[in-house]
Amino acid sequence: MAFRLDGRRALVMGGSRGIGLGIARAFAEAGAAVAVTGRKQEDAGDAARSIGKSAFGFALDTADLNQIDSVHAEAARALGGGIDILVLNSGGPPPGPAMGVSSENWQQYWTMMFVGLVRMADLALPGMIERRFGRVMSVVSSSVIQPIPNLGMSNAIRPAIVGWGKTVSNEVARFGVTVNAIAPGRIQTERVDRIDQGAAAKTGKTHDQIRTEAMGRIPVGRYGTIEEFGAAALFLASNEASFTTGSIIRVDGGQISSI
Repeated sequence: MAFRLDGRRALVMGGSRGIGLGIARAFAEAGAAVAVTGRKQEDAGDAARSIGKSAFGFALDTADLNQIDSVHAEAARALGGGIDILVLNSGGPPPGPAMGVSSENWQQYWTMMFVGLVRMADLALPGMIERRFGRVMSVVSSSVIQPIPNLGMSNAIRPAIVGWGKTVSNEVARFGVTVNAIAPGRIQTERVDRIDQGAAAKTGKTHDQIRTEAMGRIPVGRYGTIEEFGAAALFLASNEASFTTGSIIRVDGGQISSI
């Protein structure tokens, strides 16, 4: 079965690189018109051009709520008047323990990783409800199921978007709108490279040693690809996923040990 998105309009936040770019490409290849955001207009524009003619790029800092409003309006207009599929995806905080984080840093990353994403969803959901079709998915982390050592801020903040999504999924289900989360494990991206490099610096091991050890904890025996992650998002965006809502889809190679 090939999942198609012909005629659908998607906004992929954080779609200029990494996992977000993998999702945006999967949507475009399935026939959707796609808007992507990135921290810099240059990056978002380059990503859009690499995706194809029906792609648009917008600069967005998810910690700036005024930008959320303006980008929603601009993206909806570029896509032809609405957003059918919304991917909530933001950058993550730096590695480190949960103790000793300043209040300013907690506020900064809470706004960036939660408040800004929820605001974008609140802007897009009324149109989805009116059209009786919508797909909202949050890119979270395997840490929402099993906390990851030395990612204290991420472990604390990302579960909030899952709780929000589960609650909203029940509120909008009768209108044909689904709300889900996708939890990546070790997907080969620049962020994962930075995390591995940080672990190498902290332990005195080489980058290759850290990668080899990490792969040894993944039953599949390797890191995932952004294309594999995009395929999971494509299913959730499709008509065929209409009975899947309020769920967390794991794309982790079996790494999460809990049931």
